[in-house]
Amino acid sequence: MKQQQLIEQFYATHRLFLEYVNSLSAEAFMHTKSGKWNAGQQLSHIYLCLQPIAKALVSKDFLREKFGTLNRPLMDEAHVITKYKEALANGGKAPERFVPGAFNSEERDKATAETEQLLTVIGELLQDYTEEELDTLVMPHPLLGPMSIREMMYLMTYHATHHQLQTEANLKS
Repeated sequence: MKQQQLIEQFYATHRLFLEYVNSLSAEAFMHTKSGKWNAGQQLSHIYLCLQPIAKALVSKDFLREKFGTLNRPLMDEAHVITKYKEALANGGKAPERFVPGAFNSEERDKATAETEQLLTVIGELLQDYTEEELDTLVMPHPLLGPMSIREMMYLMTYHATHHQLQTEANLKS
């Protein structure tokens, strides 16, 4: 997937997630069962996960110096998603810094606006990367280890869908 399509797909899946959680009534937005995250916490988690990506993308030099370049073959989108699902199935959980705290429905508009702003920033920063840099510069992922920027974007694109499906499943329970 080329850079522009990657950015568009990343934004589109997050947009669908935001539209979904914002279509929920206040009661559905706050619904939780069996300790599962409510829609607000899912939204907060997405934001918490995107923040370090935006910060890291600001500097190619930082990424190169801190994390280096990819030293293995590039994974395609399907492989990245499969590895993520396997990691979750093997007990992988979000590290504490990505676990949302309590969230109430009054925070929804602000959280949505902040997430949309972060998505825009990430899209703009990605425009400054060449196809080669997307494939070679590395970012760390807490479950999957070092990933190219392109692989990370594949994962984060799926990540929004994953959390929308979790929210939908929570509301059915």
